[in-house]
Amino acid sequence: MARYLGPKVKLSRRVGVPVADIPKHTAKRQLTPPGMHGFRGRRLKEYGIRKDEKQKLRYHYGVLEKQFRRYLAEAGRRPGNTGELLLQYLERRLDNVVRRAGFTRTIWASRQMVVHGHVLVNGRKVDRPSFSMSVGDVVSLRPGIHNLARENMESLAGHIVPGWMVLDPSELTAKVAALPTSDQIPFDVNTNLIVELYR
Repeated sequence: MARYLGPKVKLSRRVGVPVADIPKHTAKRQLTPPGMHGFRGRRLKEYGIRKDEKQKLRYHYGVLEKQFRRYLAEAGRRPGNTGELLLQYLERRLDNVVRRAGFTRTIWASRQMVVHGHVLVNGRKVDRPSFSMSVGDVVSLRPGIHNLARENMESLAGHIVPGWMVLDPSELTAKVAALPTSDQIPFDVNTNLIVELYR
């Protein structure tokens, strides 16, 4: 199973926006370009601007290039706005649903929680972070991980659960109530530029 194992804050610095909502990534000094001086003496061309938008989305959801292209191809095959459908596919990944529910602080922690077999979907263990959730699916956690999830939820005191999910904090369950829309996604990205990059 391929995944990015390098330094995480460097990703935020590379694209100029925090890819995780934790202080390490959101600190002002971390959003300068990587390198000793953090200065780029050149302006990005059109290709570079589109590539950076794509990288923002990839880093935010923790997917590699090949998998990202697969999501984009699938979104392009279906009728509707390709950018909106791409965001829906990425947002409905199991590791992202666990993160949006507030059970973990980052996408990397939620991926680890899923892979280690602590997450149940409709009462059955699912250990694939890329598992696509459907409307009506319920995510719950094994009892052994409840304390960790509650600690994470307390540390994310201002966390807002998106409108397409229903969270039950007492039972530590989250239900996918509807398909996510682009205005419910708390990450600013221009999907039109991403679609143009691959055309």
